[in-house]
Amino acid sequence: MSRIQQILLDLKNKDRKALIPYLMAGFPSPIQTVDIMHGLVQGGADIIELGVPFSDPMADGPVIQKAGEVALTQGVGSEQVLDFVRAFRKKNTRTPVVLMGYANPIECYNLKHGVHAFVQHAHDAGVDGILVVDYPPEECEEFASALRERQMDLIFLLAPTSTEKRMADVARIASGYVYYVSLKGVTGSGSLNTDEVKAMLPRIRKHVSIPVGVGFGIRDGQTAKAIGQVADAVVIGSRLLQLIEASASKEAVSVAQSFMAEIRSAMDA
Repeated sequence: MSRIQQILLDLKNKDRKALIPYLMAGFPSPIQTVDIMHGLVQGGADIIELGVPFSDPMADGPVIQKAGEVALTQGVGSEQVLDFVRAFRKKNTRTPVVLMGYANPIECYNLKHGVHAFVQHAHDAGVDGILVVDYPPEECEEFASALRERQMDLIFLLAPTSTEKRMADVARIASGYVYYVSLKGVTGSGSLNTDEVKAMLPRIRKHVSIPVGVGFGIRDGQTAKAIGQVADAVVIGSRLLQLIEASASKEAVSVAQSFMAEIRSAMDA
């Protein structure tokens, strides 16, 4: 059983839902990334999604795009992201870390270091799962197998436009949890319609037996609580990055921790 699966099972047994913040690696600066990760956990995060900076992030809205540009400008790439995870693991061996990004950096890494090098090096660093936005399930059987061999999970996205066949295809290969994108758009766009989410989740669960997390559009405790009542996990990213960006540099960790504590408290209420 992977670390992700164990955490989600433990939470289910306690009748609690997972809180999963998204943080762009290297934002607002490389030196702050690991400290913010620890702050998120102290605030109540159960799993951390760590973004891998990429120059053409098709699913990301302006907030996460900007964070990625800041990270790239400061020289943060895949190798540095793995360094952040290694540093995080020196103090935290329990909280799962999921790398979220795109195929291009992974393929480039493997061209440089060898076939499946990214998966192996991610495992060695302490990564628990990988979400690749532009890896369709029918094209990554080998990638999924390499992850399973190392007790790592391959996370997939589902959207309001996903067909029954796509849900079945994802269910066949996904592990850990499935990430339901609640909006027809990029991250941080539009407002969340909780009724639409509630209507969609039973359709997904007809095919998917693993936990379902919901993200895109969750910005406060009220929406997090509403989604937590129907989903297994709540994913929140753009609003967290906005708060970090708006804070003074020395306050980034405390701002992230306080925001997590606010969301966690609302979800547990």
